[in-house]
Amino acid sequence: MEFEVPTWNQIYAMLLSLAVNINKSGFKPELIVGVSRGGLIPARVLVDLLGTANLTSVGAELYSGVSKLKIEPKLTYPVSVSVDRQKVLVVDEVADTGKSLRLVRQHLVQRGAEEVRIATVYLKPYSTVKPDYWAKVTRKWIIFPWEIRETIHKIIQQSGEKGKCEESIARLIKSGVSAKLIKRFMKETEEEKC
Repeated sequence: MEFEVPTWNQIYAMLLSLAVNINKSGFKPELIVGVSRGGLIPARVLVDLLGTANLTSVGAELYSGVSKLKIEPKLTYPVSVSVDRQKVLVVDEVADTGKSLRLVRQHLVQRGAEEVRIATVYLKPYSTVKPDYWAKVTRKWIIFPWEIRETIHKIIQQSGEKGKCEESIARLIKSGVSAKLIKRFMKETEEEKC
Protein backbone atom coordinates (compact mmCIF):
# COMPACT_ATOMS: atom_id res chain seq x y z
CA MET A 1 0.00 0.00 0.00
CA GLU A 2 1.23 3.46 -0.87
CA PHE A 3 0.66 6.37 1.48
CA GLU A 4 0.12 10.06 0.82
CA VAL A 5 0.83 12.38 3.74
CA PRO A 6 -0.27 15.92 2.92
CA THR A 7 0.97 18.80 5.04
CA TRP A 8 -1.31 21.32 6.74
CA ASN A 9 -0.33 23.89 4.11
CA GLN A 10 -1.17 21.51 1.25
CA ILE A 11 -4.54 20.72 2.81
CA TYR A 12 -5.33 24.40 3.32
CA ALA A 13 -4.44 25.13 -0.31
CA MET A 14 -6.75 22.31 -1.45
CA LEU A 15 -9.57 23.62 0.75
CA LEU A 16 -9.05 27.12 -0.62
CA SER A 17 -9.34 25.68 -4.13
CA LEU A 18 -12.56 23.90 -3.11
CA ALA A 19 -13.99 27.15 -1.74
CA VAL A 20 -13.19 28.96 -4.99
CA ASN A 21 -14.88 26.22 -7.03
CA ILE A 22 -17.94 26.19 -4.77
CA ASN A 23 -18.26 29.98 -5.08
CA LYS A 24 -17.80 29.80 -8.87
CA SER A 25 -20.59 27.22 -9.10
CA GLY A 26 -23.03 29.66 -7.49
CA PHE A 27 -23.95 27.24 -4.72
CA LYS A 28 -24.52 29.06 -1.43
CA PRO A 29 -24.81 26.52 1.38
CA GLU A 30 -26.93 27.54 4.33
CA LEU A 31 -25.44 24.74 6.42
CA ILE A 32 -22.16 22.82 6.27
CA VAL A 33 -22.21 19.28 7.62
CA GLY A 34 -18.87 17.70 8.46
CA VAL A 35 -18.78 13.91 8.31
CA SER A 36 -17.25 12.74 11.56
CA ARG A 37 -14.49 12.12 12.09
CA GLY A 38 -12.30 12.94 9.10
CA GLY A 39 -14.49 15.66 7.64
CA LEU A 40 -14.74 17.81 10.76
CA ILE A 41 -11.55 19.81 10.28
CA PRO A 42 -12.06 20.42 6.53
CA ALA A 43 -15.67 21.43 7.25
CA ARG A 44 -14.56 23.96 9.85
CA VAL A 45 -12.04 25.47 7.43
CA LEU A 46 -14.66 25.69 4.67
CA VAL A 47 -17.04 27.48 7.04
CA ASP A 48 -14.37 30.15 7.36
CA LEU A 49 -13.46 30.26 3.66
CA LEU A 50 -17.08 30.35 2.45
CA GLY A 51 -18.28 32.76 5.14
CA THR A 52 -21.01 30.36 6.24
CA ALA A 53 -21.76 30.56 9.95
CA ASN A 54 -23.75 27.34 10.30
CA LEU A 55 -21.78 24.17 10.98
CA THR A 56 -22.85 20.80 12.31
CA SER A 57 -21.77 17.20 11.96
CA VAL A 58 -23.06 13.73 11.28
CA GLY A 59 -21.34 10.47 12.15
CA ALA A 60 -20.75 7.77 9.56
CA GLU A 61 -18.33 4.88 9.82
CA LEU A 62 -17.07 2.42 7.21
CA TYR A 63 -13.46 1.62 8.11
CA SER A 64 -12.33 -0.41 11.09
CA GLY A 65 -8.62 0.02 10.34
CA VAL A 66 -6.22 1.06 7.60
CA SER A 67 -7.79 -0.29 4.39
CA LYS A 68 -10.11 -2.55 6.45
CA LEU A 69 -13.68 -2.02 5.30
CA LYS A 70 -16.85 -2.99 7.05
CA ILE A 71 -19.51 -4.42 4.74
CA GLU A 72 -21.83 -1.40 4.94
CA PRO A 73 -21.45 2.06 6.43
CA LYS A 74 -23.21 2.84 9.68
CA LEU A 75 -24.71 6.16 10.75
CA THR A 76 -23.14 6.55 14.18
CA TYR A 77 -25.07 9.70 15.00
CA PRO A 78 -27.63 11.69 13.01
CA VAL A 79 -27.52 15.37 12.18
CA SER A 80 -28.61 17.24 15.31
CA VAL A 81 -30.10 20.36 13.74
CA SER A 82 -32.95 20.89 11.32
CA VAL A 83 -31.94 20.70 7.67
CA ASP A 84 -35.50 21.16 6.45
CA ARG A 85 -35.62 23.23 3.23
CA GLN A 86 -31.92 24.10 3.49
CA LYS A 87 -29.08 23.98 0.99
CA VAL A 88 -26.53 21.71 2.62
CA LEU A 89 -22.87 21.13 1.84
CA VAL A 90 -21.55 17.80 3.13
CA VAL A 91 -17.80 17.85 3.73
CA ASP A 92 -15.53 14.84 4.16
CA GLU A 93 -11.82 14.31 3.79
CA VAL A 94 -12.06 11.64 1.07
CA ALA A 95 -14.59 9.97 -1.21
CA ASP A 96 -13.22 6.44 -1.04
CA THR A 97 -15.88 3.81 -1.70
CA GLY A 98 -18.61 6.47 -1.67
CA LYS A 99 -20.82 4.36 0.60
CA SER A 100 -20.61 6.68 3.62
CA LEU A 101 -21.27 9.74 1.50
CA ARG A 102 -24.30 8.07 -0.07
CA LEU A 103 -25.63 7.19 3.40
CA VAL A 104 -25.13 10.76 4.68
CA ARG A 105 -26.77 12.28 1.60
CA GLN A 106 -29.79 9.97 1.97
CA HIS A 107 -30.01 10.84 5.67
CA LEU A 108 -30.08 14.58 4.96
CA VAL A 109 -32.62 14.24 2.14
CA GLN A 110 -34.85 12.16 4.42
CA ARG A 111 -34.58 14.94 7.00
CA GLY A 112 -35.91 17.42 4.42
CA ALA A 113 -32.82 19.12 2.96
CA GLU A 114 -33.73 21.09 -0.17
CA GLU A 115 -30.40 20.44 -1.88
CA VAL A 116 -27.37 18.41 -0.81
CA ARG A 117 -23.97 18.82 -2.43
CA ILE A 118 -20.77 17.07 -1.43
CA ALA A 119 -17.21 18.38 -1.18
CA THR A 120 -14.16 16.25 -0.38
CA VAL A 121 -10.47 17.04 -0.22
CA TYR A 122 -9.62 13.80 -2.07
CA LEU A 123 -11.47 11.58 -4.50
CA LYS A 124 -10.58 7.96 -5.16
CA PRO A 125 -11.22 7.16 -8.85
CA TYR A 126 -13.32 4.10 -7.97
CA SER A 127 -15.72 5.90 -5.60
CA THR A 128 -19.36 5.06 -6.32
CA VAL A 129 -20.29 8.62 -5.33
CA LYS A 130 -18.63 11.44 -7.22
CA PRO A 131 -18.60 14.57 -5.08
CA ASP A 132 -19.76 17.84 -6.58
CA TYR A 133 -16.40 19.33 -5.58
CA TRP A 134 -13.01 17.76 -4.86
CA ALA A 135 -9.43 18.97 -4.86
CA LYS A 136 -7.30 15.96 -5.79
CA VAL A 137 -7.67 12.41 -7.14
CA THR A 138 -5.50 9.64 -5.69
CA ARG A 139 -5.41 5.88 -5.24
CA LYS A 140 -3.09 6.12 -2.22
CA TRP A 141 -4.06 5.75 1.43
CA ILE A 142 -4.10 9.33 2.73
CA ILE A 143 -2.80 10.06 6.21
CA PHE A 144 -3.98 13.45 7.39
CA PRO A 145 -2.08 15.44 10.04
CA TRP A 146 -4.97 15.00 12.49
CA GLU A 147 -4.80 11.19 12.34
CA ILE A 148 -1.10 10.30 12.31
CA ARG A 149 -1.06 8.71 15.77
CA GLU A 150 -4.20 6.68 15.11
CA THR A 151 -2.90 5.49 11.73
CA ILE A 152 0.46 4.44 13.14
CA HIS A 153 -1.25 2.43 15.88
CA LYS A 154 -3.61 0.73 13.41
CA ILE A 155 -0.81 -0.12 10.99
CA ILE A 156 1.24 -1.66 13.79
CA GLN A 157 -1.76 -3.64 15.07
CA GLN A 158 -2.58 -4.91 11.60
CA SER A 159 0.99 -5.78 10.65
CA GLY A 160 1.24 -8.66 13.07
CA GLU A 161 4.56 -10.08 11.94
CA LYS A 162 7.72 -8.14 12.73
CA GLY A 163 8.88 -7.96 9.10
CA LYS A 164 5.55 -6.59 7.86
CA CYS A 165 5.49 -3.97 10.59
CA GLU A 166 8.98 -2.76 9.72
CA GLU A 167 8.01 -2.58 6.03
CA SER A 168 4.96 -0.48 6.87
CA ILE A 169 7.01 1.86 9.08
CA ALA A 170 9.60 2.27 6.30
CA ARG A 171 6.82 3.17 3.84
CA LEU A 172 5.39 5.70 6.30
CA ILE A 173 8.78 7.38 6.65
CA LYS A 174 9.30 7.37 2.87
CA SER A 175 5.87 9.00 2.47
CA GLY A 176 6.79 11.85 4.80
CA VAL A 177 5.69 10.81 8.29
CA SER A 178 8.31 11.92 10.79
CA ALA A 179 10.42 9.02 12.09
CA LYS A 180 10.48 10.85 15.43
CA LEU A 181 6.67 10.83 15.62
CA ILE A 182 6.52 7.17 14.65
CA LYS A 183 9.03 6.28 17.36
CA ARG A 184 7.11 8.32 19.94
CA PHE A 185 3.76 6.72 19.12
CA MET A 186 5.23 3.23 18.99
CA LYS A 187 6.50 3.63 22.56
CA GLU A 188 3.02 4.39 23.94
CA THR A 189 2.07 0.78 24.50
CA GLU A 190 4.28 -2.27 24.75
CA GLU A 191 1.90 -4.52 22.81
CA GLU A 192 2.04 -2.32 19.74
CA LYS A 193 5.78 -2.34 19.24
CA CYS A 194 7.08 -3.97 16.10
